Amino acid sequence: MYRSMLRIKVRKGFYPEVFALVLPIILQNLISTAVGTADVVMLGMVGQTALSASSLAGQVAFILSIFFFGMQSAITILAAQYWGKGDRSTVSKIYGLALLISVPLSAAAMLLALFCPGFLMSIWTNDAELIAEGMHYLRFVALSYLFMGISQMYLSVMKSCERVLLSTLVSGSTLLLNILLNAVLIFGLFGAPVMGIRGAALATSIARGLELLICVLDMLRQKLLPMHPRIIFRIPKTLVLDFIRYSVPALVNDIAWGVAYSMYSVIMGHLGSDIVAANSVVTVCRNLCTTIGFSLSAASSILIGKELGENNIEQAGNDADAILMLSFLSSAATGLILFLVSPVIPDLTRLTETARGYLRIMLYINVFYQIPQVVNTVIISSLFRAGGDSRYGMILDILSMWAYAVPLGLISAFVLKLPPIWVYFLLCTDEYVKLLPEFIHYRSGRWLRNLTR
Repeated sequence: MYRSMLRIKVRKGFYPEVFALVLPIILQNLISTAVGTADVVMLGMVGQTALSASSLAGQVAFILSIFFFGMQSAITILAAQYWGKGDRSTVSKIYGLALLISVPLSAAAMLLALFCPGFLMSIWTNDAELIAEGMHYLRFVALSYLFMGISQMYLSVMKSCERVLLSTLVSGSTLLLNILLNAVLIFGLFGAPVMGIRGAALATSIARGLELLICVLDMLRQKLLPMHPRIIFRIPKTLVLDFIRYSVPALVNDIAWGVAYSMYSVIMGHLGSDIVAANSVVTVCRNLCTTIGFSLSAASSILIGKELGENNIEQAGNDADAILMLSFLSSAATGLILFLVSPVIPDLTRLTETARGYLRIMLYINVFYQIPQVVNTVIISSLFRAGGDSRYGMILDILSMWAYAVPLGLISAFVLKLPPIWVYFLLCTDEYVKLLPEFIHYRSGRWLRNLTR
């Protein structure tokens, strides 16, 4: 079913339905980004070493969050379609299957951060001072990894059942608590000890613990899905096979993407603390720019998956066209805003002059980088996956990252020994490589499928 994008057909009620899903997710993502911004600002006030060390130590949480994002995508692929079909028991079993995967891995990350923090830090940098500071951070943040492994799976299932507001309220409240605790524990406000980088980590663990507690309480009182262990962990073989076929490629995709993206930090971590500090600031700016686009991506997974589960194939395709256009327009608008504010951002930081120089150029690079990043995320991580075609996106991402971007970064940094800013620029070309094959596959329409049994 070849699809033309020359004439986008928007059905009545489409925009209210999309905005009802998108707006709470935007709010949640903005609050999440605000936590990252607060970390950068507060630790930047402590010093550039603390800022750089927390940025590198945070790569453990970044990789884990990529895994969680992959699991959430994997859950949504099947859960949204079964929710559209009205099969609530199977949705509960999908949650049980997700827990069986996420809990052991997040527990392993927690143990590594507690007992082998030096080893983890040495992966990203060879700077002894950064390693020492990062070890303190990892030990205090370790418990948050396990908490997230449980709570994020639950919130994802609730999103698939269109309880988007719950996820926003839970995550939003705990993230706001994280910002408050950051200030108290980093600077020792209200009689608390001055903990610096360790305070930022402890604040994260406390906030994530509260998030898990709220999720458990909601799980016990909600009537939407059956949550008895005998139901959620009694998983039929056919569901496991469907999960492997449709969802595991999405999980592998996100893990491979996340590890490759973390390799960018490994490369820059060996190019000096100036480029690392500048990157920690520009990452926050880029996250703010992509908030609307990534929120649209999350909402479209739920919307398109539900329509396909209801067997409304043509309507799902038309809505996907409209979502894709919205993603391009939103990313272009935020790119323009970033372009306008870029001249003043470096002057708001307490970085070295060299780091500020890097930051100025990196901000302009991201004006153009975040547009294909949003469009690619919507197509690969939402639309293709909603129809169960996660394998195509997996192959495309692995090739663009591991066969192109990572080798290019390693060669430019350590063989050609190019200046750090040129290395960063080359790494930012990865999103453009996959645009053409991605659009060809999208317009073929082969990804639009009903996966329910």
